Amino acid sequence: MDLGLQGRVALVTGASSGIGFGIAKALAAEGAAVAISSPTKERIDAAAKGIGARSYVHDSTDLDAAPGLIDRVEADLGPLSVLVLNTGGPPGGEPLEFTREQWEAAYSELILSPMAFIEHAVPGMRERGFGRILNVSSSAAREPILSLLLSTTHRAGMLGGFKLLARRLAGDGITLNTLLPGWIATARIAHLHGSIEQAEKAAREQLPIGRLGTIEEIGAAGAFLCSAPASYITGQALAVDGGLMQAI
Repeated sequence: MDLGLQGRVALVTGASSGIGFGIAKALAAEGAAVAISSPTKERIDAAAKGIGARSYVHDSTDLDAAPGLIDRVEADLGPLSVLVLNTGGPPGGEPLEFTREQWEAAYSELILSPMAFIEHAVPGMRERGFGRILNVSSSAAREPILSLLLSTTHRAGMLGGFKLLARRLAGDGITLNTLLPGWIATARIAHLHGSIEQAEKAAREQLPIGRLGTIEEIGAAGAFLCSAPASYITGQALAVDGGLMQAI
């Protein structure tokens, strides 16, 4: 299938490794001009070199820097068509033991930061009549995970925000969708389970598919939602979870 991404400019945040890198790699393979960002210069430069992308240093906690990052990408590569919003996520812990500072940091990371990007990207997409905005969330947004109260709460709220924005922007040729990753073989899942080996063991025992997902598998799903053929899909949340979620 031709995804219609040849030559289109895409920005993927939090893409030095893991899911963000997987999506960026898939977009680059489809011929998109891909920009990737991360707070650490060495890591993002190495990731960009591996997939033929352009690297940018950006910290998602710096809300004021989001518009400037989009401006730099457009100055270097051209008008932005695809925006993929990805971040590692807030820490886990006992539900009633998070500090106010942790709550505020999670709100900033999972809601304010993506909104800062969206607000700056939409006018240009609207003018050109094409835009794909993809938020990388978590299965916790739909099925709460006991140790991930911060993630569950804010990611669920962002699902509502994306549904509203999708309805508002559909007539402008802009789609907004969300990925709900399950247990993908990344540093994040290794941290949550203690090690990647323990995560793999748990996956064999608890997931219907019996294994962890790969960044290539979730990258393929992300690339499709950012594609031209996906123009009639908006306001949706796609689980890529090997059957983990039980909700209908």
